[in-house]
Amino acid sequence: QVQLVESGGGLVQAGGSLRLSCAASGRTFSSYAMGWFRQAPGKEREFVAAVSGSGGTTNFAGSVKGRFTLSRDSAKNTVYLQMNSLKPEDTAVYYCVLRRGSYLHTRAEEYDYWGQGTQVTVSS
Repeated sequence: QVQLVESGGGLVQAGGSLRLSCAASGRTFSSYAMGWFRQAPGKEREFVAAVSGSGGTTNFAGSVKGRFTLSRDSAKNTVYLQMNSLKPEDTAVYYCVLRRGSYLHTRAEEYDYWGQGTQVTVSS
């Protein structure tokens, strides 16, 4: 059974940084895309970033491009979302996702597995 376990959320001041981790277990995911979505209170879930199975290709939402980076350690089945220059509008629950395919979709329904989510709060 596939499981995604997130860690690294917390409270940070605007302009600060956080790193989220997501460890996948249950099988080998070397050919599967992984990534992150987020959902703020009262808003719909939105795409943040995704990375290919090899780690060589990434896709970012425009709102985080240039501030967030995404990397992947295939040996550990883990992805890391480094979030810099955080803004209050980045406050949300962040969800790790995985899909049985390599294309880096931005629609939530394209992802097959979801983690429980980790809270990120950015104070002004």
